[in-house]
Amino acid sequence: MNHRERFFATIHHQPVDRPASWLGLPVPSAEPALIKYFGVTSIDELRTAIGDDIYPIEVPYNYPPSNHIACAFNFAKVSHLDTPDERTLTAPGFFEDYSEVSDVDKFAWPEPSNYLDRKESFRRVALAPKDRIKMGILWSAHFQDACAAFGMEQALMVMLANPDMFRAVIDRITDFYLKANEIFYESTKGLLDAVLIGNDFGSQTCLMVDPDSLREFVFPGTKKLIDQAKSYGLTVMHHSCGSIFPIIQDLSNLGADIIHPVQALASEMDAPNLKKHFAGKVAFCGGVDAQNLLVNGKPEEVAKKVHELKELFPTGLVISPSHEAILPDIAPENVRALFLALQV
Repeated sequence: MNHRERFFATIHHQPVDRPASWLGLPVPSAEPALIKYFGVTSIDELRTAIGDDIYPIEVPYNYPPSNHIACAFNFAKVSHLDTPDERTLTAPGFFEDYSEVSDVDKFAWPEPSNYLDRKESFRRVALAPKDRIKMGILWSAHFQDACAAFGMEQALMVMLANPDMFRAVIDRITDFYLKANEIFYESTKGLLDAVLIGNDFGSQTCLMVDPDSLREFVFPGTKKLIDQAKSYGLTVMHHSCGSIFPIIQDLSNLGADIIHPVQALASEMDAPNLKKHFAGKVAFCGGVDAQNLLVNGKPEEVAKKVHELKELFPTGLVISPSHEAILPDIAPENVRALFLALQV
């Protein structure tokens, strides 16, 4: 099977020669060690060398200092490093002291068309390997941004005590992402295969917010974002770290094709439990523990885990580290072991 055939067969629970795979997104500080170990000149060459099935494409969003769409809103009232790896949701936010729905207009909401480069969007997707699944990394983290808008603790209190205010803020954030995503989708129309969107809903042991509150305040926006992607014929991978077992079916019902990243050590997120409840019903991506195994384990232990996952999920699971980011503490030899084990 080629990469595209393998990916679509995997997520549709059809027979495959091997499950599809995804390296994820190595952070810049992890790239030098990976490039040196594999003897390549770039992460793109590494993806080819390991036989990765998915080619991720970041949205070209030109808003300094981060130039990243995940940092499109400058909500924090305190100075901090405004990059995807350093931003915080817990700092006091712009709306911390506001309580009226009309106050929402007091924030300088960005206009995405001023920062999202249409020509560069097309160029990045057009240059992607044609034999791989081209996946736009859009994030569209409307819930996380709503938490940052107030400061997380304050946001969750406002959600319950002043629901109209919380809804006004999260709806405005959702509207921003719908506009930004439309620009990206129109700029790359007919070239893209899939998108990654999502929010972190889970801690290590449970959801951070009860399922009913997510259904009331967050999932309406999630549905709009998924429906928008589906209107362009795109496969949707929905991301959430942590223990999200109680809402997996919700996300699937909302239209998500793949649930990512299957955080292996989080409560109820182990592969046997997911197979028991969702085999043949929901497709997943992840499963190879990036908290302990890929950091501290030996290559043979990583290979053993991959074989276990293939046994449990001969299809229906895109095998990948259990976090979207490859951090510098993950040993390159363990990355090699993961992808070698997929081949046999």
